[in-house]
Amino acid sequence: MDKRHANYQPWEKSFDRIVTPFEEFIHDETASGLILMACTLVALFLANGFLHHHYEHLLHTELALSLGGWEIRHTLHHWINDGLMALFFMVVGLEIKREVRIGELSDPKAAALPIVAAMGGMLVPAALFYAINAGEPGAIGWGVPMATDIAFAVGVLVLLGSRVPKTVLTFLVALAIVDDLGAVMVIAIFYTERIAADWLAMAVLIFLLLWALNFIGVRKPLPYFLVGIVMWFAMLQSGVHATLAGVLTALTIPVRPKFKHKLFVEHMQTLLDELRNNTITGKSRSEKDEEQCIIRDSRSRALLQTLENGVHSVESPLQRLEHSMHIPVAFLIMPLFALANAGIPIDVAGLGQALTHPVALGVMVGLVLGKLLGIAGLTWLALRLGLGTLPEGMNLRHLIGVGLVGGIGFTMSIFIAELGFVGQPENLLMAKTGVLFASLLAGVAGYLWLRFATDSN
Repeated sequence: MDKRHANYQPWEKSFDRIVTPFEEFIHDETASGLILMACTLVALFLANGFLHHHYEHLLHTELALSLGGWEIRHTLHHWINDGLMALFFMVVGLEIKREVRIGELSDPKAAALPIVAAMGGMLVPAALFYAINAGEPGAIGWGVPMATDIAFAVGVLVLLGSRVPKTVLTFLVALAIVDDLGAVMVIAIFYTERIAADWLAMAVLIFLLLWALNFIGVRKPLPYFLVGIVMWFAMLQSGVHATLAGVLTALTIPVRPKFKHKLFVEHMQTLLDELRNNTITGKSRSEKDEEQCIIRDSRSRALLQTLENGVHSVESPLQRLEHSMHIPVAFLIMPLFALANAGIPIDVAGLGQALTHPVALGVMVGLVLGKLLGIAGLTWLALRLGLGTLPEGMNLRHLIGVGLVGGIGFTMSIFIAELGFVGQPENLLMAKTGVLFASLLAGVAGYLWLRFATDSN
């Protein structure tokens, strides 16, 4: 941009840099990972310091929404995990649909290896955990080590810079999104305690209404969001975990834009030409007055508003909603989740005994060893069988690094632990302990492997 013709500020660089949606996604996930790490440390401090009583009291404080005789009352911890996390799952659903429709997973040949890697990264950890805890109440937590945390995993690769090819990052993101889909299915099928058929039927009808909105051509996200809230309440009453309403709502958001690209370009060019002519032929000729033209002239303001409307119309509703939701979810909801769930009391003297507890051991073996064997091992087998090829620039050493980094299971793993160990506070504590230590070990090991065992580019 020419600074002579703009009220230029150093921090206003939106026109100077063109960023792809994938680059923006990676940037947000990296920053989110850093904030999550900070919130985890704060939660651990609160749970183990002199404020631990206040911390527990705050999490168990009840909050209610009421209207007349109708009321929903839950603890703050429950509102975060069942309410706010529905928005997190909505973003997960948007990412899944985007990848399947227009991303890496839309090409069957390109998607084959990430899908195989994700399947291996889910099945092997679950099997190892179950083998360690078979016959014990803790066996119900077999789903805990299945998940990979995109934010932390992406953050590790970004720290390596050009040492890791971008294709490795793309492979990891595709793998993690398939992993998220698997985790959603596990939650829906295996971690539902009871079913209220009438409420579930209502949720199904609302889901069909969302598809009807898509079918008749509704392109604004707000109607989907409002109907999705009603579905969230129905699922909350049905016994199926309410956060899944976020995923289901996301799957109904339209992918196709309202305007075609060619029509958009032609229309925008006409509007820009008129805006340029309107500025040149304005009554005020001084440079200062020209800078104020848009503020003073109603026609210029109308042209700008039309330009904005046109941009929104040519954007995919799904991508626009994902873009608008990603920052509040990454920088507000996920940190709140970490603050509410990562605060576990740690007894340093008994730490060795805690880490050898079957549940903690199962989680750590599943995330660190299971993810490595599942992701790298099954992908190598698929390559040997000729089921696909690694992306350009990626080799088997990078694949091992992805397998290690895939063992970072923070957000979704803790979420599944909260669902699986209801009524088992000791096992829940051991599962969270295992997740934290395994994620730390996997992140460090993955970074060091990719830093020293692969060639720099």
